[in-house]
Amino acid sequence: MTTRTLGQSGIEVKPLAFGGNVFGWSADEATSFALLDAFVGAGLNLVDTADMYSSWVKGNEGGESEAIIGRWLRRSRKRDDVVIATKVAKWDRHRGLAPKTIQASADDSLKRLGVERIDLYQAHEEDPSVPIEETLGAFSRLIEQGKVRAIGASNYSAASLAAALETSAKHGLPRYETLQPEYNLHDRAGYEAALEPLVREHGVGVISYYSLASGFLTGKYRGEADLGKSSARGQGVAKYLDERGRRILAKLDDIASRRGATPAQVALAWLIARPGISAPIASATSVAQLEELVAATSLVLSGIDIAELDVASGY
Repeated sequence: MTTRTLGQSGIEVKPLAFGGNVFGWSADEATSFALLDAFVGAGLNLVDTADMYSSWVKGNEGGESEAIIGRWLRRSRKRDDVVIATKVAKWDRHRGLAPKTIQASADDSLKRLGVERIDLYQAHEEDPSVPIEETLGAFSRLIEQGKVRAIGASNYSAASLAAALETSAKHGLPRYETLQPEYNLHDRAGYEAALEPLVREHGVGVISYYSLASGFLTGKYRGEADLGKSSARGQGVAKYLDERGRRILAKLDDIASRRGATPAQVALAWLIARPGISAPIASATSVAQLEELVAATSLVLSGIDIAELDVASGY
């Protein structure tokens, strides 16, 4: 399995990331441990989480995902086998990107994860109320303290990312080595129009989220009657049930049949093949689901396959 470097950080990852948003939500602790065991056992290494995961679940307050990962790390002793990526800015307990917030959130994340250093620390969203040089300065201090290896941005606009990169270069501050945007075979325009040219120009790594469009691209949801199949995902899929969505599913079915694969594997393979993508993020709630997703890393689509998918998705 090939490795890819996250921007200019020197951090090498395999071409599929595990989305830790399910830990403490749709995957309990025992299931989460089994998933992490299987993920690392398959030779993959990038685990993405955030301080706020999974605060939206009744009875949770946030920090559950990081805490589960931390307990798994202590039990498995696999710290050297994984790249841990987490985020700051969207949790009410540590809202925004003020320097004090970043420092406090990082310290709390380190405690929950039970590690000495976060491999990739990401701004979960923009914070226009804080000058970008102050935010980058706070991240710089964390790197100097040995608490963070590299930094990244999530949900940044092209203009904001460009300004951040310019500020880093001008003031000699660490730069965002990765971008985490919403991007998949259905949701393309928001990333490809302005962000993709920018990240490719500057060699910024890309870790896409919603890589399977909340599960829609697995083919599990093909009509309104299917939305009840998942209380966690069903409502988020409804917006994809239009003519374009069904056209994309039909082409995924077609290529999956030709390749002896599944629609989810084809959708992930399309992302993995996209220039500039470091590792799409995908989640699973069972080891069987995870094994299906892992198989996408060995599925090589032809130029014709990719062109047909581009046409079906409206490009």
